[in-house]
Amino acid sequence: MSESSVHPSLAPERATPATGVPTGPARHDHPTPVLGSLGLFTVLLGAALPLIDFFIVNVALPAIDRDLDAGPAMLELVVAGYGLAYAVLLVLGGRLGDMVGRRRLFLIGMAAFGITSLACGLAPDAWTLVGARVAQGAAAALMLPQVLATIQAATRGPRRARAMSLYGATAGLSMVAGQILGGVLVAAAPMSSVFGEGAGWRSVFLVNVPVAVVGLILAVRTVPETRSDRPAPVDVPGTLLLALSLVTLLAPLTEGRAAGWPLWTWLALGLFPFSAYAFYRVERRADRLGRVPLVPPSLLRLDSLRRGLALVVPFSIGFGGFMFVIAVALQQGLRLGPAAAGLSLAPMALAFFGASLAGPRLVRRYGTRVVTAGGLIQAVGIVVLALTAHYAWQGLGPWGLLPGVAIAGLGQGLQLPVLFRIVLSDVPPEKAGVGGGVMTTTQQAALALGVASLGTLFLALVPGLGMRDALVVTLLVQLAAVALTVGLSLRLPRTVA
Repeated sequence: MSESSVHPSLAPERATPATGVPTGPARHDHPTPVLGSLGLFTVLLGAALPLIDFFIVNVALPAIDRDLDAGPAMLELVVAGYGLAYAVLLVLGGRLGDMVGRRRLFLIGMAAFGITSLACGLAPDAWTLVGARVAQGAAAALMLPQVLATIQAATRGPRRARAMSLYGATAGLSMVAGQILGGVLVAAAPMSSVFGEGAGWRSVFLVNVPVAVVGLILAVRTVPETRSDRPAPVDVPGTLLLALSLVTLLAPLTEGRAAGWPLWTWLALGLFPFSAYAFYRVERRADRLGRVPLVPPSLLRLDSLRRGLALVVPFSIGFGGFMFVIAVALQQGLRLGPAAAGLSLAPMALAFFGASLAGPRLVRRYGTRVVTAGGLIQAVGIVVLALTAHYAWQGLGPWGLLPGVAIAGLGQGLQLPVLFRIVLSDVPPEKAGVGGGVMTTTQQAALALGVASLGTLFLALVPGLGMRDALVVTLLVQLAAVALTVGLSLRLPRTVA
């Protein structure tokens, strides 16, 4: 039997040629690559790092402000610089992985992420930190698309369903764990002997360095090499227009309030619809001419992908906005320390993880109605949080927040992993990198849009309403996004491939 005829589920960890001479370590370019358990752990570690770092700075912002004298506009750039570079380059990262090899891009991205994290942790001033954060976001954009693409290309059947569920669980858990870890690190690592008092925020970046080193070692040994059989060249016009569209939307919304809404913010917002339309026309024309655009419109004709993305957007807007707003409200409104503020979300993380583990079994029995049920449960959690904030604001702490955040986390855990499976369920393996890039770009852009929109709303309401009522109003606005996801979930296909 030839090596290429081995079924993927039976492929050995070590390849032996027809001569019978052992080859040593497993080949990473096997025609039927198999992602083992340790390899899955490794790529999920790579998926967790970028999402953790999007949220880990939320609870560290006050310390960064004190230590670097950053100011509101610069702090917004610390958050937005990472998010923009990350969102803009994700689809390109997926395309490059399809071309040159996903394992290779994963290793490059992981190494670059560790180096840029070190640069963030050692930044001597605010502008250096912003530049390092932009570079860190670019590194994350090289690494993350390779995770989904590798799972799509190197797993089959039930193993793929399990891997996708674990990816969804990792994504959601990482977003919550980022703020928990950030608070604990800022409180536990003052680092005053080296950088001066109040520099504990540096540990939220420096902790990535040893993790990246471990990830590199594991990836070299356990992650198989995969690439598209028909790799397409980089779509330069599409890449530039997508970047212009995301920047003209996200940059003014993120920076506008802190900068006082200068003229450039309005000009950028005015340019956004034109750049987005130009992107659509260029991609459509390339698709019609038989080229391979950055985001093929034909891919968006997949019913599962289109309807799944329609839910990812409002879910991620609400999630991103909530995580930013709750971090500000707990630290500046309730005067909780960074550790207490972070640990207040631990029940959400635990509930999310538990629901994610139960998700595959529930989906087999109830189909996509699990997403609908998750949205309704999340809505109950948001209402409980709003009522708790309104009636028990004075003296409110982690124990008072526990019921609301736990219920909300349970509902979120029943939604996000299933949505990821739905979005990619019908994407062909040769387009795995593009499909993963489209999904993660949509998620990341929506997370950043949630921070910009709900965060701006909350901070604009605080002077007039006070911290408590501003939080309640913002939670009710998020409730509208949850209601939209529930409504859209009724249009999903009943079963998940």
